[in-house]
Amino acid sequence: MRLTVIISYYKALDNLRLILKALSQQSCHDFEVIVSEDDFNEETIRYFRDYSSLYFFTIRHVHQAADLGFRKNEMLNKSLRECKTELVAFIDGDCVPHRHFVKAYIQHTRMGSFFAGRAVMLGEKISTEILSTGKLNKLNFFSLITTDSHKVKEAIYNPFFPMAYKTRGLSGRNWGIHKKHLLDINGFDEDYTNAGVGEDVDIEWRLMAHGIKRVSIKNKAIVFHLYHPRVYGQEGVQHNYRLLAQKKELHHIRCLHGIRDLESND
Repeated sequence: MRLTVIISYYKALDNLRLILKALSQQSCHDFEVIVSEDDFNEETIRYFRDYSSLYFFTIRHVHQAADLGFRKNEMLNKSLRECKTELVAFIDGDCVPHRHFVKAYIQHTRMGSFFAGRAVMLGEKISTEILSTGKLNKLNFFSLITTDSHKVKEAIYNPFFPMAYKTRGLSGRNWGIHKKHLLDINGFDEDYTNAGVGEDVDIEWRLMAHGIKRVSIKNKAIVFHLYHPRVYGQEGVQHNYRLLAQKKELHHIRCLHGIRDLESND
């Protein structure tokens, strides 16, 4: 195995089935999957008990003991501990990977950098259709240009030359890195207990402050984001930005509460 795909997942089994189906159709098979569930959900446990053997790749289900609210970063750290490969790619549980997703991260990920892919924002109508039929054949540029989707140009698969013409920040829904670089900064900061910022903006500034460069793999590593109403508000996001500013001022590149608790152990 060359790559671990970590799926951050919460209460959307239909989405997860679609993601696993897309992973079962990857052009490269050299990967494992960790489903990082920020919840304790009997339905998910039963699904993997009954169906995980149907997939050609290894699936490990990492979950909470109870649903304690937003603890995504804690679950990402738990998943990193379970990761069996040096390369890791992260997607969210509402993002369906392109068939060359795994190949893109295996081909492009190298030491000294982290790699940021982008997402096509599927519209409500096409998302409903895909979820109801379970068919992935419309997840391509030419099929999507006539739908209610946005950022459709992100669906153009081009492995030959760069197509990113402006710098864009890391998105937690699609990125990859050597696991060592995450361990060097003590993984994800578990102080963030609201959605947004902690799982991407924070990790980006700490990696870059540690000397790790951002590289775009736009139009190489592609995901298709399934439509859903926004489930978190601006109040929590703004709280996270204030927390981020404090951490930058204190220069906490290695977060205190990550894979290891540095306040108690260092």
